[in-house]
Amino acid sequence: MAVSIIIKTLNEEKRLAATIESALAALGDGQGEVVIADSGSTDRTVEIASRYPVVIAQIVAPARPSCGIGPQLGFQHSSGDYICLLDGDMLLDAGFLGAAIRFLKENPAVGGVTGHVEEMLVANLEYARRVQRNGPESRIGPIDRMNGGGLYRRSAIEQAGYLSDRNLHGHEEFDLGIRLRSAGWRLHRLDRRFVQHFGHTLNSYRLLVRRWKNKYLHGVGELLRASLGKPYFFQLMRELPELKLWGAVYLWWALSIAVLVFLPDKTLALGLVLAVLAGIVALMSLRKGGLGMGLYTVVAWFFHATALPVGFLRRRRPPAAPIESRIIHEPTRTAAERAPAGHKHFRKLPS
Repeated sequence: MAVSIIIKTLNEEKRLAATIESALAALGDGQGEVVIADSGSTDRTVEIASRYPVVIAQIVAPARPSCGIGPQLGFQHSSGDYICLLDGDMLLDAGFLGAAIRFLKENPAVGGVTGHVEEMLVANLEYARRVQRNGPESRIGPIDRMNGGGLYRRSAIEQAGYLSDRNLHGHEEFDLGIRLRSAGWRLHRLDRRFVQHFGHTLNSYRLLVRRWKNKYLHGVGELLRASLGKPYFFQLMRELPELKLWGAVYLWWALSIAVLVFLPDKTLALGLVLAVLAGIVALMSLRKGGLGMGLYTVVAWFFHATALPVGFLRRRRPPAAPIESRIIHEPTRTAAERAPAGHKHFRKLPS
């Protein structure tokens, strides 16, 4: 059974060579391919990737970078029976593919399997605390999404319609998970390492601003828009607990505005609004273990709540339509290995 390892990239020159080498090593001498799905890197990402026997597909205008476009671009140019999805700053565990394929063969109702994502560089304290809890990032057994990637059956992806929605700037794993589950497939996390991840080293506030600028925070709103009219819409509403939180934030804002507008004594009105704000920050500081984390939590609420309607109102493009792209590198193949135009072919990587 052939495996296509898709590596999503956007300016990943720092760690991409190690990522590719880990993917090639995991494939060994068997049939397999590595597809670099590049969202328009401006650094040495493509140059570095071109040194290896990999396929490099890159978006072209009018396609624009997003969290969802990379996986779908790679899927579009892949042909394996199994699809393994990685970021360009991950190292694939050498034994994961074998264990994952065995599990899928033994469990035909499972459409995707992953393992633990071992975070090597975590400067965002809130994220560090979250991954230590029993959340979707660490739960063993049946799961609702495969955050960080994993191994999927191509047949399951095709039944779900597409691998990843190009319109999403975040929550693309959740979107895929709920589409697969709606189609009758299950997802599973093995109690073993999948990858080592060398992620963000920005502090919390800089990362928050970065996620605003690159539209990552629009993801929840875009996900809601994408699910409108779908049979799993209400299930998605139930499974996104942050929606209740953002609803509470909107109510808080509305009440604050009402106090400022309708209370005749404006000084008193402003004092009440600020007192409530200070009280909420104090409460979150007690829960999070410090004033810094309490203040950051409330600021993050404001960013996320503001971004949700912006993402919801963004114009969408058909998620299953071919992504505008070009192949800028691929392994040398003999004439016998070349498939007719338009036919999905499989490349055997050199040993």
